[in-house]
Amino acid sequence: MKWYMLVSIVWWVTFLLVVLTVASPDGYLKLFPVQSQFDPCYDEDRPRRCVPDFVNAAFGMPIVASSTCGLRGLEEVCDSQELRGPCHQCDDTIPRKRYPASALTDVNNSNNVTCWRSEAIPTPMGLNEPPDNVTLTLSLGKKYELTYVSLTFCPGAVKPDSIAIYKSADFGKSWQPFQFYSSQCRKVYGRPNRATITKANEQEARCTDAHRHMGESTGIQGSRIAFSTLEGRPSASDFDSSPVLQDWVTATDIRIVFHRLQMPQESIEDLFLLGSPQVPPSFRQRKASFGYNGIENYESTDSTIAVPTVPTLTHHYAVSDFAVGGRCKCNGHASRCVLGRDDDLVCDCKHHTAGRDCERCKPFHFDRPWGRANARESNECKVCNCNGHARRCRFNMELFKMSGRISGGVCLNCRHATTGRHCHYCREGYYRDATKPIMHRKVCKPCDCHPIGSSGKTCNHTTGQCPCKDGVTGLTCNRCARGYQQSRSHIAPCIKIPRVISIVHPQNTAPDPQRHDPDSPSYRTDAGRGKVRKMQNRHQTTKSKQVLQKRLRNNGESNSKGHEARQRKPEKQPKPQPEQQRRGKVHTKRPKGVQKKPQSKQPASAVPEKINPRNARRGSERSRMPLPKNQSE
Repeated sequence: MKWYMLVSIVWWVTFLLVVLTVASPDGYLKLFPVQSQFDPCYDEDRPRRCVPDFVNAAFGMPIVASSTCGLRGLEEVCDSQELRGPCHQCDDTIPRKRYPASALTDVNNSNNVTCWRSEAIPTPMGLNEPPDNVTLTLSLGKKYELTYVSLTFCPGAVKPDSIAIYKSADFGKSWQPFQFYSSQCRKVYGRPNRATITKANEQEARCTDAHRHMGESTGIQGSRIAFSTLEGRPSASDFDSSPVLQDWVTATDIRIVFHRLQMPQESIEDLFLLGSPQVPPSFRQRKASFGYNGIENYESTDSTIAVPTVPTLTHHYAVSDFAVGGRCKCNGHASRCVLGRDDDLVCDCKHHTAGRDCERCKPFHFDRPWGRANARESNECKVCNCNGHARRCRFNMELFKMSGRISGGVCLNCRHATTGRHCHYCREGYYRDATKPIMHRKVCKPCDCHPIGSSGKTCNHTTGQCPCKDGVTGLTCNRCARGYQQSRSHIAPCIKIPRVISIVHPQNTAPDPQRHDPDSPSYRTDAGRGKVRKMQNRHQTTKSKQVLQKRLRNNGESNSKGHEARQRKPEKQPKPQPEQQRRGKVHTKRPKGVQKKPQSKQPASAVPEKINPRNARRGSERSRMPLPKNQSE
């Protein structure tokens, strides 16, 4: 029973694995823990300096030679290790007899040496002759930081006497001397032999004797010459801190120029002209071998020493390998180079850097200046702090220095109604909504200030309070303040409500009328004492209330006057004394509905007639002015 259960479990596990593998090719692998891939540019999420591997940058790269044998048909070229040696037939149409320039950058196999050979070149008879100027131009396809440049010559080939090495850092647009080799540096290149390099001239090319630094040919290996880019440079020990040397070793192209082939100890021409018996017999019988091809014309074949015309001697250059050691230039921000979109070699940049050589920061990572990574500082590019309201920014060195070299980014084209260096406050016409975080898209609300009640469109960035005109209140200045009323003016939309005050009637200083004067309001009789007292109280009422108002320009007078008229109440004028009224000193308004009192036509100089004491009361009542019905009781 137990074995049956075990077989069943194994069968179901196998079935489950098959299903996962068919459904998803990665399904089976996901069942097992996968270790995170090691990144040399980070140490536990902390950025650090990283560099690509050291390689032969010339391997497989295109190279152009100014002269290659066999391109014009079958040609014979001979080595000149000695005056005896083999010759080589060269024909570019026959694979076995081809010596192309591509052989310089292929696999360097000592058991199967491939060579490039130049065309046969006439041998100069002296230093005053023009140089050969045979060139090899190598394109690396990208910037490299070079450590050495080496040339390996074909076995048995002649050692060049004068060689110049140039470099280009702009893909062949301009060239800079890199190194010179010659047995006569000052005569050929105008430079001293092995000049001293100081920090002031670390980018100066030196000239050395090629034969002192060229290995001898051993076995099937040819001679080799190698140039070290940092040899003798004072700042080589602190390379990361020397921008001069960093630029010195940077190159995109290398050019080799062969100016002179090494001359023999005695010129063949001198041997003929001087009639020297040391002319080898083989020279009379066939073409000179080993790099010199002679065309002989004898005047007499019977003579032991024939003096021919000056032969035409030729030579050629033969190189088996062209190597350039260095690293893909990534400025310490990448650990490898990969093929880009256009099949160009580019750095796989880290630390938020970009470019073919990681020579700049990625877009929106300009909060600090770009820098080359070194052993002390990774110089990682930092993202700009724009609170999510901008997609572009720029770097400002002055702000960076003012911040203590911490932050120098300036946000551009802030969105969502924000502005400022970090898009951290609201622009004009908006205010901050305290209920939302600064990164919220609607953190800024429009001020919505009243077009008439506010004195501007801006408001407080924190509270949203609009600037109100005099007498106007509210968050948006949309209503009049207490004690103010709306007017028809756009300049002063709210005016102060006029205050109404009571002014007491001044005390009457006129002399008291005679008690016997029936026209006097204080005339007393036994029957009318109460009525007279009531009339006196009516005469002592206060004047009408006056309006005190500050003058405003264009404040809508029609509206304000109408308001004043509504605020005023009908005034009650005190009844003037009869004597003053007869003299015309006081003019009173009659209440509506009261008839005009008939005036006495008696002249002022007329003497009133005597009043009968028996009829005094009756006479006094006749002489008094009739009162309005609403004022007499």
